[in-house]
Amino acid sequence: MARQRKHPLVFWVSALPPSLWLFGFFLAPLAIVWVLSFGEKRGLIDVEITWTLANYVRALDPLYLGVVAKSLWISGVTTVLCLMIGLPVALGIVFAPGRWKPILLFLVILPFWTNLLIRTYALIAVLRTRGYVNFTLEWGADTLGLPFEPLALLYNNAAVVIGLVYVHLPFMVLPLYAALDRMDKLLIEAALDLGASQLRAFVTIVVPLAVPGIISGVILVFIPALGSYLIPDLLGGTDSQMIANVIERQFKRANDWPFGAALSFLLMYLTFGALAIRSVLAKGDGGLEAK
Repeated sequence: MARQRKHPLVFWVSALPPSLWLFGFFLAPLAIVWVLSFGEKRGLIDVEITWTLANYVRALDPLYLGVVAKSLWISGVTTVLCLMIGLPVALGIVFAPGRWKPILLFLVILPFWTNLLIRTYALIAVLRTRGYVNFTLEWGADTLGLPFEPLALLYNNAAVVIGLVYVHLPFMVLPLYAALDRMDKLLIEAALDLGASQLRAFVTIVVPLAVPGIISGVILVFIPALGSYLIPDLLGGTDSQMIANVIERQFKRANDWPFGAALSFLLMYLTFGALAIRSVLAKGDGGLEAK
């Protein structure tokens, strides 16, 4: 830091390339889409920027608000399930023998080595009517001499939630592991020695220490799940479409770029609002702790 103050050229030389990259490939395209949201569609492909708010007013139609509400609900359910599954997994990795931790962490991040599209199609093979789940259940029913009807596991809201949990679970496990790995395990042993049950030790010691990881995991899961497009498109039915699918149709099929841009920024405003609320609450908690 002192060297950068004495030689500001060092700072500018190191900061300028990533700043130009960020501006050229993130901020500038984002600004273009924002300007498009205030335009009007003229003909088949022409857009005239009139600085109208009609697209945002249209985005507040109950039809689209219903899709947004469904997207929020599906993303919320996905986040809760990822937390319920990810916390025991993270704890298991934390308390695993030292030589097993790298292997378990490797298994958590292993799905990232495969393309999302391939993983989603693999999930279709698992959930379809003649997929592996129904095949296994049918085999078990035949073995026990029981009647069996294939379960409708695909092209519904449940399939979308399963797919989102499958894809986003590592984003919950890794922050939880990072938070819990710094935990002093002697605190749990002391609580158990003092007569606390394992459940009480978990609630009063483990969960509070895991709060930073929980917050990070919730953000990392909820926001990408809210903007998910591929999984609802492949695993969901006509009643399981999320807001990202509506945005895609506006840009591709309806060719209504201004309205699609308005929907995109409506989603972004919701995301920024949630992050702002979280930041305010965090500052409030910090202020109470400081007092």
